[in-house]
Amino acid sequence: MFINKYKPLNLYTNFAQAAERFPGQAIYFDEPLTAFPELQLQTTYHDAKNALITKAAQLQNIGVKKGEKVIVYKSAKFDTYLLAVAISYLGAVPIMISAHLPAETMDILVARLDDPWMIFDGDTAAKAQSLKNLPASKLIAVEEILATTFDQLCEQDFLTPDTISYMTHTSGTTGVPKLIAHSANSMGWRTKWQKNILSLIRKRGLVAFHISPVHSRFNIGISSLMAKGFPLLPIANPSRANITKIMTEYAPMILETHPNHFVQWASLAREEPEVFQSVKYYHSTFDAINKETMATFLRCSKYRLPVFLQVYGQSECGPMIMRFHTKSTLKRTNARAMGVGMPSLTKARIVDQDGKPVSAGVSGNIQMFSKGRALTYYKETPRFKENVYGAWWDSGDYGVKSRLGGLSLLDRQVDLVDKIDSTLAIEDALLDELTFLDEVVIIRGKNGSPQPIVAVNERAEMNWDLWWKKVSDLPHLNEPILMKYDAMPRTATMKIQRLELERLLQNSEI
Repeated sequence: MFINKYKPLNLYTNFAQAAERFPGQAIYFDEPLTAFPELQLQTTYHDAKNALITKAAQLQNIGVKKGEKVIVYKSAKFDTYLLAVAISYLGAVPIMISAHLPAETMDILVARLDDPWMIFDGDTAAKAQSLKNLPASKLIAVEEILATTFDQLCEQDFLTPDTISYMTHTSGTTGVPKLIAHSANSMGWRTKWQKNILSLIRKRGLVAFHISPVHSRFNIGISSLMAKGFPLLPIANPSRANITKIMTEYAPMILETHPNHFVQWASLAREEPEVFQSVKYYHSTFDAINKETMATFLRCSKYRLPVFLQVYGQSECGPMIMRFHTKSTLKRTNARAMGVGMPSLTKARIVDQDGKPVSAGVSGNIQMFSKGRALTYYKETPRFKENVYGAWWDSGDYGVKSRLGGLSLLDRQVDLVDKIDSTLAIEDALLDELTFLDEVVIIRGKNGSPQPIVAVNERAEMNWDLWWKKVSDLPHLNEPILMKYDAMPRTATMKIQRLELERLLQNSEI
């Protein structure tokens, strides 16, 4: 079925080879790039590659050397990724850190990284300059890079394929994020998985995406899309007004974002479906998404058979389990059913608390097999090994497999609530039918009972009658607490920090 060959992923080499094969292919931006102003709002693979070589020479002149670690800690735009590619050109190691992380957390991560460099911009300047564990001599402002001159361009340098060559971090939903170490070889298996999917798309239509550029998904997705020659539209601003403008102006064929952004945009899709009519393929990034949200977007498409690809995975393992949804299949499917792995590359199993496999239909911990598994948590190898069971990785999720091998996701192991089989399934059901809600999160209340926290769409009001009617046949839920969508604590990929919500509730801060 799939014919893509495996090869290690060097970020710059992949970029350069794509630019050689598809030099005129377009990359569009919805906002200017602070670190690459010369690219303006439209560029090509070829021109972007030349800009990368220039940026690498500027970084080398500042002092960045092969093997050194360079934290990229700036606003969430496409130039975050381009800086990572320029760093990899030098044989240095990009460390991708979300601009959302506070200075206190950054000091902990900096201390793990052995005197790294740090690139920052206006969004992170105050935090970067307040760090206790990083001397000013290792701070690089974007403006300093732009002002740096050099005598000549430098040659590309390389790390060995099994060496740590890229780091991302965990979402931090349960505390200080862990630094996930990737190599060219581990990332290569992930791009093979992604390119297999892209091989199913015959036409190279415009791909729009709003994904955190520090997420491990980002570099895999961009590298794979460029290797196949797709035009790109990275979206920096996910606001309703900007999404309306961008989608109408550029009419992309493919759209990917985090599940929570799809949920947030669903009211726009219901009220102005023409905004998304050009989209034939939707893709949800690495997390489960409720059924009605998928159906809402599929109904917008002008195509006869649009597809919503649901992918379940983790930063440690990459994309894992996939399922293709259409308007007709969604009518008879359970959105908790994630699908199946990709033959020879990924698969999942269910085990009990002792790590022993259980029978089909029995719930337990989800473990993953992935050829693209990360190397370790940097400076926290014992924590990484806690989740390793031979070739298998314990995901921290709780689920069940059917007799036919389909995986269903029920909950995070740390988020299990007493007397509820799946908080995620209840959240899905409520979001599916109560379209005035933008978010539903069920956490452990003060007495351990299930406590819903809900966010009402800014263009609607809470409909209490519908709420109580919908929950009447569900397990007992406490009266919901209303919060503003933007007030809910989130990770860089818009996941709710459930444990932080529980802490706020216990301290009567919500």
